[in-house]
Amino acid sequence: MGKRIENIKKGLDLIKKYKVEEAVALIKKNASAKFDETVEVHLKLGIDVKHSDQQVRSTVSLPHGTGKTKKVAVIAKGEKVKEAEAAGADLVGGAELIETIFKGAMDFDVLVITPDMMKDAAKLGKVLGPRGLMPNPKSGTVTFELTKTVKELKAGRIEFKADPQGIVHAPAGKVSFPEKNIAENVQTIIDAVLKVKPSSSKGVYMQSVYVSSTMGPGFPVDVSAKV
Repeated sequence: MGKRIENIKKGLDLIKKYKVEEAVALIKKNASAKFDETVEVHLKLGIDVKHSDQQVRSTVSLPHGTGKTKKVAVIAKGEKVKEAEAAGADLVGGAELIETIFKGAMDFDVLVITPDMMKDAAKLGKVLGPRGLMPNPKSGTVTFELTKTVKELKAGRIEFKADPQGIVHAPAGKVSFPEKNIAENVQTIIDAVLKVKPSSSKGVYMQSVYVSSTMGPGFPVDVSAKV
């Protein structure tokens, strides 16, 4: 892998900041892995995540999806069970599903829960928390709006959150996507992160943005240049 990346880097200007479209074109041109690589966006933010008022976490619906269909589970009761099933949820249940998950069965990518079931599901924090799967109001996964939420998750809604170093990592589709679709997904992510800038963040908020494919080099993006 090291030699392959070095060969890819030859002839590339990795210092220049590219427009999103230019960076995407370079990613597609230099994607040489034997699988359909994911296009990734990495945004270094000028925040101090040690302060609760500088946390960056939200969701965004990508216009062209991620290239992966998420398996959505829903914990609800009453008429909300039927609503979740009609919306296309892969797994739906109430107290019995809570017990199944608590015992270790986690055959889903994202879990949605209605607020009236949160008390019963509180114990799931022990098994889902370490995996980053515990529903959270900030990520839009604790809600009564099941039809909207399930359909958005299926269509390509993603959650992003700054890591301890203040960096947001997010998927923006697959290398096989048309360049225009990838570029629009990347710009949508950048705009979404800009939109949730903490008011207490001082100085330069978006310090750097890089886009890359799973196995390829990263290209710096000029965030002032819109798609």
